[in-house]
Amino acid sequence: MQKYGMRWVAFNNLIEAKMALTKIGADPGGIAHMAGKGLGRGIKLEQVPLRVAHILKQEMLSLGGDAAVHRDVIVNKVETTDVMLLGTVRQLEHLSAKILAQPFGIKQLGHDLKLLLSALESPKPRILSCRGKDLRLGERTLIMGILNITPDSFSDGGRFFNLEAALAQAERLVEEGADILDIGAESTRPGHFEVSAEEEWQRLEPIVKALLERVNVPLSIDTYKANVAAKALEAGAHIINDVWGLQKDPDMARVVGEYGVPVVVMHNQIGTDYQCLLGDILTFLRQSIELAEAHGLAGDQIIVDPGIGFGKTLEQNLEVMSRLAEFKSLGHPVLLGTSRKSMIGKTLNLNVEDRLEGTLATSVLGAAAGVDIIRVHDVRENRRAVQMADAIVREQRGTHYVGA
Repeated sequence: MQKYGMRWVAFNNLIEAKMALTKIGADPGGIAHMAGKGLGRGIKLEQVPLRVAHILKQEMLSLGGDAAVHRDVIVNKVETTDVMLLGTVRQLEHLSAKILAQPFGIKQLGHDLKLLLSALESPKPRILSCRGKDLRLGERTLIMGILNITPDSFSDGGRFFNLEAALAQAERLVEEGADILDIGAESTRPGHFEVSAEEEWQRLEPIVKALLERVNVPLSIDTYKANVAAKALEAGAHIINDVWGLQKDPDMARVVGEYGVPVVVMHNQIGTDYQCLLGDILTFLRQSIELAEAHGLAGDQIIVDPGIGFGKTLEQNLEVMSRLAEFKSLGHPVLLGTSRKSMIGKTLNLNVEDRLEGTLATSVLGAAAGVDIIRVHDVRENRRAVQMADAIVREQRGTHYVGA
């Protein structure tokens, strides 16, 4: 079944809507007429066959919405086109129901649209089981505390390389309010030195086994190596955090699937070239999701991470940050990791040790955009910041103001 790279595109104003329609290749006169219609929901589909584009255009117009297509669709000069569906949620729900009965193999498109619209609504509170340690999703932004047991991490390399220091830091993070501990034994900063799976596990083994007896929060293992993940899970770890989204080690998806544990799949790539920044990132993450699903994982067990600081320029990182809400279209929990990263340092011209305020700003933006987990070094400060943000944005808007 052909996929069209469906995703939600968030418009906050007419300028953003017009820019998006211009990129589709829509006629300039039509852009002026259609842009305001996209302030409800804008749903983008990629590489849609000509006959399907015609159907979508006609159906949306009949519902009072619209569909932006390439200007040459009307004269049948293109075989495929990107399509931007523009309408209210109600109009798009009607479209989904109508095309479920259409020919030309687009029934799946109607089903996917229905799922996407559902994913964009506020999620209900639910339990994510982590091998006996439960996480409550949907009530507040969860905090993943970072514990680097490496000599060369960009932020705190060497500080917790010693077992006693690592245990003390882990317990401090939990005391400050960490819901999850994320333990990394190989730096992934730019220019890092790779270590063997054997050395990585040699660093991890003592701290993992000790923490399983000393803390009551789930332990996440930050690794892209299947062999390391398998040993950590055999020892009792609860979550795998793969900075290559199951796509570097071909055995990683099988390992997490066999243990049935939640997995964080992060976007990553070599270089910073993109045909379409958000579209390419979401395509990568969909491939990671499909790998996880092929090995038995589903729903909340698959957590997506846009990969701030990995394979992206400063400008690209800032654009991803400004469009975090669009990652909800994948239908899975979202994790955001910005803590002390170079995006903050370059924007504010600050060294690593001075990036707390910048990190707090990104964490609050993440909470406002609906991310489920933030991954941070400074747990106490970030927990307070997102607790305040959650009080404002989660289930509060319009509830106490008549006429909201």
